[in-house]
Amino acid sequence: MAEVIIMPKLGFNMSEGKLVKWYKAEGDEVKKGENLFSIETDKTNMDIEATNDGTVRKLLIDEGDQIPVTLPIAIVATKDEDITAALEQALKDLGKDNAAENTATSLNKAEAAPASSSNHSAGLKNTNDYEVLVIGGGPGGYVAAIKAAQMGKKTAIVEKAHFGGTCLNVGCIPTKALLRSAEALNEVKESATFGVTGVDIANAKLDLKRVQERKKQVITQLVGGVQGLLKGNGVTLINGEGNLIDKNTLEAAGKKYTADYIIIATGSDVKNLPITISPKRQVLTSKEMLELSETPKTMTIIGGGVIGIEFAYFLASIGTKVTVIEFLDRILPMVDEEITAQVAANLVKMGITIHTGAKVTEITDQSVRFEKAGEVQEVEAEKVLMAVGRAPRLDGIPCEALGIKTERGAIVTDECLKTSVSNIYAIGDVNGKAMLAHTASMEGIVAVENICGHKSAMDYGKIPSAIYVQPEIASVGLTEAEAKAKYGQVKVGKFPLLANGKAKVAGEERGLVKVILEPKYGEIVGVHMYCIHATDMISEAVVAMKLEGTAEEVANAIHPHPTVSEVMHEAMHAATGKAIHFL
Repeated sequence: MAEVIIMPKLGFNMSEGKLVKWYKAEGDEVKKGENLFSIETDKTNMDIEATNDGTVRKLLIDEGDQIPVTLPIAIVATKDEDITAALEQALKDLGKDNAAENTATSLNKAEAAPASSSNHSAGLKNTNDYEVLVIGGGPGGYVAAIKAAQMGKKTAIVEKAHFGGTCLNVGCIPTKALLRSAEALNEVKESATFGVTGVDIANAKLDLKRVQERKKQVITQLVGGVQGLLKGNGVTLINGEGNLIDKNTLEAAGKKYTADYIIIATGSDVKNLPITISPKRQVLTSKEMLELSETPKTMTIIGGGVIGIEFAYFLASIGTKVTVIEFLDRILPMVDEEITAQVAANLVKMGITIHTGAKVTEITDQSVRFEKAGEVQEVEAEKVLMAVGRAPRLDGIPCEALGIKTERGAIVTDECLKTSVSNIYAIGDVNGKAMLAHTASMEGIVAVENICGHKSAMDYGKIPSAIYVQPEIASVGLTEAEAKAKYGQVKVGKFPLLANGKAKVAGEERGLVKVILEPKYGEIVGVHMYCIHATDMISEAVVAMKLEGTAEEVANAIHPHPTVSEVMHEAMHAATGKAIHFL
């Protein structure tokens, strides 16, 4: 009996699939278990096997066509079997005129696809090279390109340097590679505490050249992985610096490309202070810091934000005398003040000197001068790192000429990531909203979903942040001060790491977990962690807040023992009454 092959439903949320490749042509024999075709869902590509032996008698859609699940895509039968009835029913199911289509071997893609999904831009003239063109291959851009391709859009991405952007090449990943080496050194130095003997702790140090080699290997592998994902999802890769000519046209590497929709994901550049700098002095940025091959004796870091503090921790761990100069009244001003106080105290114990409320005025040949409490002070330094933040990069984007609205150097976007030009979206650092890689990635997904006709919006109130010193720092939502300003009286629960069994076993008992609840319903509005594994555990808080969870609900969820994650459980108990394992 003729078998009608349908577009399979491979997941609860899967509503349609894209035919990527037919492994068999009409007239080919197929055996049960052989790959018959490959489809693309919103998550991945998957080969589908034949369920019976037979001959491929009719292919009903072409490679590249996208249709809803459970609709017929092919008919497999014996060579001489009459498939007229099966074919007529299949064409009817696909909405085709039976009399006109009895001999058809493929369907018109625009007719087969549901109007509410990938055909959202059907009203546009199909004269452009691409449906979606992404400028920038960082964590926002490459994720947007992959998502657009997965949703059936003909997509291209333009990147002038290395795919993966700042985060992968000269930011998040290489920084964490260096920090991991520093942590390994600290583990060696502390190994005697855990009963390890025979280790020459006195001479343990990092070979920065070997550290750099490992860092480069990690980056190379990940960059290759990003390119493989893009190609595997059918995205066209264009190497060259992109220059936007009009709302539909971009020039790169001497060639023009047109698209229905443009997604700007050009990232950011490091900021510099408008101060006098000696021409004899090389001031490092985070990019040059990642290339250090020798350990400096002294380093002055201008800026006590995330970048400055992570490098301060790294350098102090490998033997550099570090001074941090911060303009505001405390380091890490985005972190809850109680957490910041503990972090600063531990950094000082490491030998780091911290000047807050200090304004840098000049960088000389040998020192950094700054004003603090009305007095001019000076600190000598072999090396100087400028770590005062990043600014949106608008190279190749003539915003004023194109009518793209900007504020304070950043492209203005709405909650759907749309700019003031209806077919142009801007994601990641270039819109200045939250300069974090994971924010850019989610913005890319939201932008594409809106391009494809789905209603999707960013929630900037529940974006986690992570700082990779030891212990780690992670937070999401409001600080205690912000929550009090918004709600008045709030409920706060705290739990110290020194009361957690797994932390004690690990030998890292510093820090605490702090949760903040709004007063009416006990809904979680902020979670702040300073502890071992904080950057991994913060995800539980993000999910709870996304679901508008309460502290009581999290407290009633069983957490495994012994784990550090129990501190979250205990902090929720503390916020709603009293912690179990701390007086």
